[in-house]
Amino acid sequence: MWLSQIFQVTLLNLRNLKERAASSLVAVIGIAGVVTIVVAVLSIAEGFRKTMNAAGAPDRAVVLRSGSASEMISFFSGDSVRLIRGGPGVAQGDLGPVASAELFVIIDLPKRTTGTTANVPLRGVEPAAFQVRPELKIVEGRKFNTGTRELVVGRSAQREFAGLDLGSVLKLGANDWTVVGVFDAGGSLTESEIWCDARVLQPAYRRGNSFQAVYVKLQTPRALSEYRRALLTDPRLNVNVQRESEYLASQSEALAGFITFLGSAIAIIMGAGAAFAALNTMYTAVASRSREIATLRALGFNRGPVVISVLAEALLLGLLGGVLGAAAAYYLFDGFTTSTMNWQSFSQVAFAFAVTPRLLATAVIYALTLGLVGGVLPAWRAARLPISQALREL
Repeated sequence: MWLSQIFQVTLLNLRNLKERAASSLVAVIGIAGVVTIVVAVLSIAEGFRKTMNAAGAPDRAVVLRSGSASEMISFFSGDSVRLIRGGPGVAQGDLGPVASAELFVIIDLPKRTTGTTANVPLRGVEPAAFQVRPELKIVEGRKFNTGTRELVVGRSAQREFAGLDLGSVLKLGANDWTVVGVFDAGGSLTESEIWCDARVLQPAYRRGNSFQAVYVKLQTPRALSEYRRALLTDPRLNVNVQRESEYLASQSEALAGFITFLGSAIAIIMGAGAAFAALNTMYTAVASRSREIATLRALGFNRGPVVISVLAEALLLGLLGGVLGAAAAYYLFDGFTTSTMNWQSFSQVAFAFAVTPRLLATAVIYALTLGLVGGVLPAWRAARLPISQALREL
């Protein structure tokens, strides 16, 4: 009996929804607008995390100087690099250990869209770097020749920054460098970089025989424990050994956390306005149906079905707003490319907004919550509406 009443009252309420189309549309659009903005902001953090974590292979390790939070402040001598490269568990290639000692330099380049100067990472690598990162593929031109002032640029970097077209000449340090190739790395952080020969980069920036990080390909992912233990117990070394995925995750924490916090703050502030719009809509609905509700009560319908019918309408408006806002965010922002400063390395990272299924589901749940919050008080008013008073209202 009680379930039957719920079904009948809710169905009657939804059928009359078209009579309140204008106020209902205001609530739906308000919720949709909030959802779109919140999803857009949070998709920045999702895209940044995706870019930072995409390069993390389980069989790659990053070796930095102990206490260094990033490559920018790490330092190794050539002698230390030889010890790091010769640790147990390192994969072997035709030319010996598959390990690349690397330099990390920041250069200034203008953005294509705004012309403003940005910090772009220039990475000096050894020949084994392409074996350490087998997912990296040259898609235009060719690799740089060892011992020459030649550059290969990531596809994301080429898209975001000016002067990186194939054949372009850049003034780096006191010398001219030529772009000879473009590489794809699956949309990972590496695609935001420019690569060159580390041995040529060292004198150009007066680095002597020094490096900042060593990237190592391990025989198996499990080899990391043995490799780390050997390096940490070697008194000649002062290092920190991390799996590449762990290192990249730590590099994304600060910015991704800040963006998530910002998105949450926007969700709370703007959500309050959307909930108020839903609240106003539902109060209007209850007021317009006061005699109808009183008649149902006089005919024997309980308060519970009346409350549920009002909440069902509020949830429906929230669902419509959530779906509309999520769809708008997906089509407007998913895949939108931009770049931002990575606070750990003080360099630009080019990435694409990522409107993920999890983010879309969260957006719809958030919209339903706004609808529910907007419907609770009106539903309570409808349940407590005096029958005799409501029947006298015109």
